[in-house]
Amino acid sequence: MSEFKGKTAIITGGSRGIGSALVLRLASAGANVAFSYLADNIEAEKVRKQAVAFGVKISAERVDVKSFESVKKWVEKVKNDFGSVDILINNAGIMQDKALMMMTQEDWNAVIDTNLNGMYHAARACIVGFMKQKSGNIVNISSVSGIIGLPGQTNYSASKGGMNAFTKALAKEVAGFGIRVNAVAPGYIDTEMITQLKKEKLDQVTERIPVKRLGSVEDVASAVLFLISDQAKYITGQIVQVDGGLALR
Repeated sequence: MSEFKGKTAIITGGSRGIGSALVLRLASAGANVAFSYLADNIEAEKVRKQAVAFGVKISAERVDVKSFESVKKWVEKVKNDFGSVDILINNAGIMQDKALMMMTQEDWNAVIDTNLNGMYHAARACIVGFMKQKSGNIVNISSVSGIIGLPGQTNYSASKGGMNAFTKALAKEVAGFGIRVNAVAPGYIDTEMITQLKKEKLDQVTERIPVKRLGSVEDVASAVLFLISDQAKYITGQIVQVDGGLALR
Protein backbone atom coordinates (compact mmCIF):
# COMPACT_ATOMS: atom_id res chain seq x y z
CA MET A 1 0.00 0.00 0.00
CA SER A 2 2.03 2.96 -1.27
CA GLU A 3 -0.42 5.35 0.45
CA PHE A 4 1.60 4.85 3.65
CA LYS A 5 4.89 5.98 2.10
CA GLY A 6 6.23 8.98 3.99
CA LYS A 7 3.73 8.60 6.84
CA THR A 8 4.79 8.00 10.43
CA ALA A 9 3.09 5.54 12.75
CA ILE A 10 3.50 5.30 16.51
CA ILE A 11 2.86 1.84 17.96
CA THR A 12 2.87 1.14 21.70
CA GLY A 13 4.10 -2.29 22.73
CA GLY A 14 5.77 -3.26 19.47
CA SER A 15 8.44 -5.76 20.50
CA ARG A 16 6.46 -9.00 20.33
CA GLY A 17 3.21 -10.71 19.35
CA ILE A 18 0.60 -8.53 17.68
CA GLY A 19 2.74 -5.44 18.21
CA SER A 20 5.75 -6.76 16.28
CA ALA A 21 3.45 -7.94 13.46
CA LEU A 22 2.04 -4.42 13.25
CA VAL A 23 5.51 -2.85 13.11
CA LEU A 24 6.58 -5.16 10.28
CA ARG A 25 3.36 -4.85 8.27
CA LEU A 26 3.42 -1.06 8.39
CA ALA A 27 7.12 -0.94 7.54
CA SER A 28 6.55 -3.30 4.60
CA ALA A 29 3.74 -0.97 3.43
CA GLY A 30 6.17 1.96 3.35
CA ALA A 31 5.45 3.69 6.65
CA ASN A 32 8.07 4.98 9.04
CA VAL A 33 7.44 3.44 12.45
CA ALA A 34 8.32 4.44 16.01
CA PHE A 35 7.44 1.75 18.53
CA SER A 36 7.76 1.41 22.27
CA TYR A 37 8.64 -1.50 24.50
CA LEU A 38 8.79 -1.83 28.27
CA ALA A 39 11.45 -4.39 29.16
CA ASP A 40 12.74 -6.67 26.40
CA ASN A 41 15.30 -4.59 24.53
CA ILE A 42 16.72 -7.69 22.82
CA GLU A 43 13.38 -8.54 21.16
CA ALA A 44 12.80 -4.86 20.38
CA GLU A 45 16.14 -4.63 18.59
CA LYS A 46 15.33 -7.78 16.58
CA VAL A 47 12.06 -6.23 15.41
CA ARG A 48 13.75 -2.91 14.64
CA LYS A 49 16.40 -4.60 12.47
CA GLN A 50 13.75 -6.60 10.59
CA ALA A 51 11.69 -3.48 9.96
CA VAL A 52 14.65 -1.36 8.81
CA ALA A 53 15.23 -3.90 6.04
CA PHE A 54 12.14 -2.49 4.29
CA GLY A 55 14.02 0.76 3.68
CA VAL A 56 12.01 2.92 6.06
CA LYS A 57 12.88 4.81 9.22
CA ILE A 58 12.35 2.82 12.42
CA SER A 59 12.93 3.64 16.07
CA ALA A 60 12.43 1.57 19.21
CA GLU A 61 12.32 3.23 22.61
CA ARG A 62 11.75 2.03 26.14
CA VAL A 63 8.60 3.81 27.34
CA ASP A 64 6.33 3.08 30.29
CA VAL A 65 2.86 3.87 28.93
CA LYS A 66 1.58 4.17 32.52
CA SER A 67 3.44 7.50 32.74
CA PHE A 68 1.90 10.38 30.80
CA GLU A 69 5.10 12.43 30.98
CA SER A 70 7.14 9.57 29.51
CA VAL A 71 4.66 9.06 26.67
CA LYS A 72 4.42 12.79 25.98
CA LYS A 73 8.22 13.14 25.76
CA TRP A 74 8.40 10.14 23.44
CA VAL A 75 5.72 11.49 21.09
CA GLU A 76 7.47 14.87 20.96
CA LYS A 77 10.77 13.14 20.18
CA VAL A 78 9.16 11.15 17.36
CA LYS A 79 7.70 14.35 15.88
CA ASN A 80 11.12 16.00 15.96
CA ASP A 81 12.97 12.99 14.54
CA PHE A 82 10.43 11.90 11.92
CA GLY A 83 8.86 15.25 11.04
CA SER A 84 5.26 14.26 11.78
CA VAL A 85 2.97 11.69 13.35
CA ASP A 86 0.07 10.43 11.24
CA ILE A 87 -1.03 7.17 12.84
CA LEU A 88 -1.34 5.96 16.43
CA ILE A 89 -1.86 2.31 17.29
CA ASN A 90 -2.46 1.63 20.99
CA ASN A 91 -1.32 -1.94 21.41
CA ALA A 92 0.51 -2.05 24.76
CA GLY A 93 -1.37 -4.20 27.23
CA ILE A 94 -1.08 -6.79 29.98
CA MET A 95 -3.23 -9.51 31.54
CA GLN A 96 -3.31 -10.49 35.20
CA ASP A 97 -6.18 -12.96 35.34
CA LYS A 98 -7.74 -13.94 38.66
CA ALA A 99 -11.18 -14.46 40.12
CA LEU A 100 -12.34 -11.19 41.66
CA MET A 101 -12.35 -12.74 45.16
CA MET A 102 -8.59 -13.32 44.76
CA MET A 103 -7.74 -10.13 42.88
CA THR A 104 -5.59 -7.62 44.73
CA GLN A 105 -5.76 -3.89 44.20
CA GLU A 106 -2.30 -4.16 42.61
CA ASP A 107 -3.67 -6.69 40.07
CA TRP A 108 -6.52 -4.32 39.23
CA ASN A 109 -4.43 -1.16 39.05
CA ALA A 110 -1.66 -2.70 36.94
CA VAL A 111 -4.08 -3.75 34.19
CA ILE A 112 -6.17 -0.55 34.23
CA ASP A 113 -3.07 1.67 34.34
CA THR A 114 -1.42 -0.11 31.40
CA ASN A 115 -4.35 -0.95 29.14
CA LEU A 116 -6.76 1.93 29.71
CA ASN A 117 -4.67 4.77 31.07
CA GLY A 118 -1.81 3.91 28.69
CA MET A 119 -4.18 4.31 25.75
CA TYR A 120 -5.37 7.66 27.11
CA HIS A 121 -1.78 8.86 27.57
CA ALA A 122 -0.79 8.11 23.97
CA ALA A 123 -4.02 9.44 22.47
CA ARG A 124 -3.81 12.62 24.56
CA ALA A 125 -0.20 13.16 23.52
CA CYS A 126 -1.09 12.81 19.81
CA ILE A 127 -4.55 14.32 19.51
CA VAL A 128 -3.68 18.04 19.48
CA GLY A 129 -1.16 17.49 16.68
CA PHE A 130 -3.72 15.51 14.73
CA MET A 131 -6.29 18.28 15.18
CA LYS A 132 -3.84 20.96 14.05
CA GLN A 133 -2.95 19.06 10.87
CA LYS A 134 -6.62 18.11 10.37
CA SER A 135 -5.76 14.46 9.79
CA GLY A 136 -4.89 11.41 11.82
CA ASN A 137 -5.73 7.81 12.42
CA ILE A 138 -6.05 6.01 15.75
CA VAL A 139 -6.59 2.28 16.14
CA ASN A 140 -6.91 0.78 19.62
CA ILE A 141 -6.16 -2.91 20.10
CA SER A 142 -9.02 -4.07 22.29
CA SER A 143 -10.32 -7.61 22.92
CA VAL A 144 -13.50 -9.63 22.70
CA SER A 145 -13.17 -9.77 26.49
CA GLY A 146 -14.29 -6.13 26.47
CA ILE A 147 -17.38 -7.06 24.44
CA ILE A 148 -18.67 -10.27 26.03
CA GLY A 149 -16.72 -10.33 29.33
CA LEU A 150 -14.77 -13.39 30.39
CA PRO A 151 -14.62 -14.98 33.86
CA GLY A 152 -11.36 -14.37 35.67
CA GLN A 153 -10.84 -11.20 33.66
CA THR A 154 -12.85 -8.52 35.43
CA ASN A 155 -9.85 -6.18 35.33
CA TYR A 156 -8.94 -6.98 31.71
CA SER A 157 -12.57 -6.91 30.53
CA ALA A 158 -13.11 -3.56 32.26
CA SER A 159 -10.00 -2.09 30.64
CA LYS A 160 -10.97 -3.27 27.16
CA GLY A 161 -14.64 -2.34 27.58
CA GLY A 162 -13.47 1.13 28.57
CA MET A 163 -11.24 1.19 25.51
CA ASN A 164 -14.22 0.40 23.27
CA ALA A 165 -16.30 3.20 24.80
CA PHE A 166 -13.35 5.61 24.56
CA THR A 167 -12.99 4.72 20.86
CA LYS A 168 -16.62 5.58 20.08
CA ALA A 169 -16.64 8.79 22.12
CA LEU A 170 -13.39 10.10 20.67
CA ALA A 171 -14.47 9.19 17.13
CA LYS A 172 -17.49 11.48 17.49
CA GLU A 173 -15.38 14.20 19.12
CA VAL A 174 -12.73 14.50 16.41
CA ALA A 175 -14.43 13.41 13.18
CA GLY A 176 -14.80 17.05 12.14
CA PHE A 177 -11.01 17.41 12.21
CA GLY A 178 -10.45 14.63 9.66
CA ILE A 179 -9.42 12.15 12.35
CA ARG A 180 -10.73 8.58 12.43
CA VAL A 181 -10.74 6.41 15.56
CA ASN A 182 -11.45 2.68 15.48
CA ALA A 183 -10.64 -0.43 17.48
CA VAL A 184 -9.81 -4.02 16.66
CA ALA A 185 -10.99 -6.64 19.14
CA PRO A 186 -9.04 -9.89 18.74
CA GLY A 187 -10.20 -13.20 20.13
CA TYR A 188 -7.79 -16.05 20.83
CA ILE A 189 -4.65 -15.26 18.84
CA ASP A 190 -1.75 -17.66 18.33
CA THR A 191 0.83 -15.87 20.47
CA GLU A 192 3.20 -17.00 23.20
CA MET A 193 0.55 -16.26 25.83
CA ILE A 194 -1.95 -18.70 24.29
CA THR A 195 0.41 -21.45 23.15
CA GLN A 196 1.64 -21.86 26.73
CA LEU A 197 -1.73 -23.40 27.58
CA LYS A 198 -1.85 -27.17 28.04
CA LYS A 199 -2.98 -29.07 24.92
CA GLU A 200 -6.28 -30.07 26.54
CA LYS A 201 -7.10 -26.46 27.39
CA LEU A 202 -5.97 -25.30 23.95
CA ASP A 203 -8.25 -27.87 22.30
CA GLN A 204 -11.18 -26.63 24.42
CA VAL A 205 -10.47 -23.05 23.40
CA THR A 206 -10.28 -23.94 19.70
CA GLU A 207 -13.53 -25.91 19.89
CA ARG A 208 -15.35 -22.78 21.13
CA ILE A 209 -14.31 -20.80 18.03
CA PRO A 210 -16.77 -21.21 15.12
CA VAL A 211 -13.99 -21.30 12.49
CA LYS A 212 -12.16 -23.93 14.61
CA ARG A 213 -8.73 -22.33 14.70
CA LEU A 214 -6.78 -19.72 16.59
CA GLY A 215 -6.29 -16.38 14.93
CA SER A 216 -2.85 -15.27 13.77
CA VAL A 217 -1.09 -11.99 14.44
CA GLU A 218 -1.33 -11.40 10.69
CA ASP A 219 -5.13 -11.62 10.90
CA VAL A 220 -5.07 -8.76 13.39
CA ALA A 221 -2.47 -6.75 11.47
CA SER A 222 -4.52 -7.03 8.26
CA ALA A 223 -7.59 -5.60 10.00
CA VAL A 224 -5.56 -2.70 11.41
CA LEU A 225 -3.96 -1.94 8.04
CA PHE A 226 -7.40 -1.83 6.43
CA LEU A 227 -8.76 0.55 9.07
CA ILE A 228 -5.91 3.04 8.66
CA SER A 229 -6.03 2.86 4.86
CA ASP A 230 -8.01 5.07 2.49
CA GLN A 231 -10.21 2.04 1.78
CA ALA A 232 -11.73 2.65 5.22
CA LYS A 233 -11.95 6.45 4.99
CA TYR A 234 -15.71 6.37 5.73
CA ILE A 235 -15.30 4.12 8.77
CA THR A 236 -14.91 5.53 12.27
CA GLY A 237 -16.02 4.62 15.78
CA GLN A 238 -16.15 0.92 14.99
CA ILE A 239 -15.03 -2.07 17.05
CA VAL A 240 -13.95 -4.70 14.52
CA GLN A 241 -13.98 -8.20 15.97
CA VAL A 242 -11.16 -10.43 14.70
CA ASP A 243 -12.14 -13.55 16.59
CA GLY A 244 -13.26 -16.28 14.18
CA GLY A 245 -16.85 -15.73 15.32
CA LEU A 246 -16.14 -16.30 19.02
CA ALA A 247 -18.13 -13.30 20.23
CA LEU A 248 -21.06 -13.65 17.83
CA ARG A 249 -24.33 -12.88 19.56
